[in-house]
Amino acid sequence: MGLCHGKPLPKPNISETEEVNGEKEKEKEKEEPPQMQIQVANGDNSNVKDEEIGKKSPFFPFYSPSPAHHFFSKKSPSNHSSNSTPRRFFKKPFPPPSPAKHIRAVLARRHGSVKPNEAAIPEGSETEVGTGLDKSFGFSKNFGNKYEIGEEVGRGHFGYTCKAKFKKGELKGQQVAVKVIPKAKMTTAIAIEDVRREVKILRALTGHNNLVQFYDAYEDHDNVYIVMELCEGGELLDRILSCGGKYSEDDAKAVMVQILNVVTFCHLQGVVHRDLKPENFLFTSKDENSQMKAIDFGLSDFVKPGLSCLVIIVLPWKVVSLRAFWFLRFANCFPDERLNDIVGSAYYVAPEVLHRSYSTEADVWSVGVIAYILLCGSRPFWARTESGIFRAVLKADPSFDEAPWPSLSTEAKDFVKRLLNKDPRKRMSAAQALSHPWIRNYNDVKVPLDILIFRLMKAYMRSSSLRKAALRALSKTLTADELFYLKEQFALLEPNKNGCISLENIRMALMKNATDAMKESRVPDFLASLGPLQYRKMDFEEFCAAALSVLQLEGSDRWEQHARSAYEIFEKDGNRAIVIEELASELGLGPSVPVHVVLLDWIRHTDGKLSFLGFAKLLHGVSSRTFAKGALKWAASCSPPNWSFQTITTSGANIQREKKKTDEAAGAVIV
Repeated sequence: MGLCHGKPLPKPNISETEEVNGEKEKEKEKEEPPQMQIQVANGDNSNVKDEEIGKKSPFFPFYSPSPAHHFFSKKSPSNHSSNSTPRRFFKKPFPPPSPAKHIRAVLARRHGSVKPNEAAIPEGSETEVGTGLDKSFGFSKNFGNKYEIGEEVGRGHFGYTCKAKFKKGELKGQQVAVKVIPKAKMTTAIAIEDVRREVKILRALTGHNNLVQFYDAYEDHDNVYIVMELCEGGELLDRILSCGGKYSEDDAKAVMVQILNVVTFCHLQGVVHRDLKPENFLFTSKDENSQMKAIDFGLSDFVKPGLSCLVIIVLPWKVVSLRAFWFLRFANCFPDERLNDIVGSAYYVAPEVLHRSYSTEADVWSVGVIAYILLCGSRPFWARTESGIFRAVLKADPSFDEAPWPSLSTEAKDFVKRLLNKDPRKRMSAAQALSHPWIRNYNDVKVPLDILIFRLMKAYMRSSSLRKAALRALSKTLTADELFYLKEQFALLEPNKNGCISLENIRMALMKNATDAMKESRVPDFLASLGPLQYRKMDFEEFCAAALSVLQLEGSDRWEQHARSAYEIFEKDGNRAIVIEELASELGLGPSVPVHVVLLDWIRHTDGKLSFLGFAKLLHGVSSRTFAKGALKWAASCSPPNWSFQTITTSGANIQREKKKTDEAAGAVIV
């Protein structure tokens, strides 16, 4: 097991290397909370001042260090309060024994800022020397001709932020914020790539009202300049504190609508923010009703759909048996991409991030933490040490018993609980949160198109006819509240006058919301998995079955009732006698699976039909990972020694080939 090292704090106070997963933690009684790093609006990280540690917040019942006020002028558009949350960043290549290891040195090495007395054991490519690196980004080089630089408003460890204004053109005199990153600080290839990716995402994501506006990026011999909108209304965290530490339900709804809208937009584009917290939402002005903007995409990344695939056995002397082809029908997709960097801020990090396998759902967890803070004024997970925070995130449940929760509405509590579900598969999406009864009637909220429905439809289209029948039966048990979200999504696909949608409707809906980020994350590749809709239509009843999340429904209090009612419908409309071998074929299970053992309880012995247990398991289906792995294993087990395997993975126009030399020309192809 590899190690994850961190650079020493100015006043060492946390030196343990605790394990998160249940090991005993040796904590010092008088330890201060984990030292923090924050990122200024339109700026960079800044180190916490030693003498500020231990400053107690008047509103939160724990100690929280100050974010180095001496680094910021009073005119900063982001006046960080003493309650800024810690920022943590883990970097592979080796998984650490615990996510609670100190990681500040890793972040420093990314930017090449390790001092001689702070050196740690090197980690792979992070030890690259600054000499010989290509620091040319291809950005415009006429920054001085377009902008007049003004006063500095913030300074961080790797750069600083200044006010500036346009010198000429239609925007002449308009003020902007300029993030200045010295190239001298970029002493590793990783640091250079970080800057390049941040600009790429900012440039690609423009066009949403709740996103900070990006103007352009420039460079010269010494610096990179990122020009963005200047937000002078302060942070969301400052507003929370000015309201006495918490919001009323109506005020919290106004904030959550804006946050959820921008998060839904990012996820539809295939971008996960990975550092959502109150400090990263700024108000455009001091006005009470001013618009809120999401900032700081320095940790953001793209998430891409899985590769479409089939396993085809090609022999030079004969055609494979039909037994192979029924299996090929199901081995048609690899899982969607999962991220594995442990990145973000400790109090807001999702459990699956600590497990190194996550996607857009991690952002929704962070939104849930923000919602909890807005409504009650305290954090749902807290401890004096990093390992304690992570342990609470992984194992503890947030409290809804203490004040003010008993006085809040049942819908508000249900809203937060569904955002803070530890199982990301059962957690609401951001668009589903906008459809929740607590928030959907606030000021005529409009539910945006959700990336989740494309993922669910993709799984539905590759399901067997038996599972599709089971899903249709389950969809008929949904209540009006549960159907609200599906009706909104179906309407956004603009069905024809007969109330049906086709592949063209889905394509047009995606293109209507497309940005350059969507192209980069290959979201349109979902269309390839929905190919059958090119030749037929889908009505609302089938759409409900296709876009229904069984796991989310299973996480509700009414799951047992839903499942029993659906089974009764299935018994009348879709259940039939089926032998185990046929059921194995329906599920795409290969010959190597002991089907008579695995599927024995799925079938009733009296009439040979699916039992309730089999019906419930059929609803959940078999994962695409199982299909793909099973297909390759089956192909390998059936192949003679002189077969060759040629692997072709395709996604859109991207093709990668890997060939293995063999004695004869034959192969298994994945396309």
